[in-house]
Amino acid sequence: MTSKIKIAATAVSVILVIAATAYVFMTPYNRIAGVRIGGTLTPAPADWNSVNGQGVVWLKTGGFPPFVVNVIYSTDEGGIITATRPDGGLWAQRVRDRGGNGWLRIGEAVYEMEAFEIHDDERIAMMEQWASKSGRTLDEPLYEGSEPLRDWEVFFWKPRS
Repeated sequence: MTSKIKIAATAVSVILVIAATAYVFMTPYNRIAGVRIGGTLTPAPADWNSVNGQGVVWLKTGGFPPFVVNVIYSTDEGGIITATRPDGGLWAQRVRDRGGNGWLRIGEAVYEMEAFEIHDDERIAMMEQWASKSGRTLDEPLYEGSEPLRDWEVFFWKPRS
């Protein structure tokens, strides 16, 4: 009987190790949040527009456990613009709760960043810039069932000093 329990415990342990490994190494590439951002820590560029060619940025929030998601971004010379639906999403809440510290990965470069939530008229201007990257206007949703982009929350990321 004990050998069956040992075999079952070993099988469960192997499954848990495989699942944990997949979570850490694979999920940032998918729609599910992961914990590993990878890449190489890199000094911030002088002009952020130089990194605007990629489709998404990997965003890692501060705190424990780590939380890595892919988000669409836009740039201006001073930093990175990200946006999220106004639905209390987890990554935005973690950024607020953990003082804005995080990391952004674009290609293989990882930058230590600090996020600032943008409000009012400045939010609309940044959202227009962000929306134009996907060929949308502020009155359109990004995808079916989402709010118009005008209503989305905006975060501006600058290099940590």
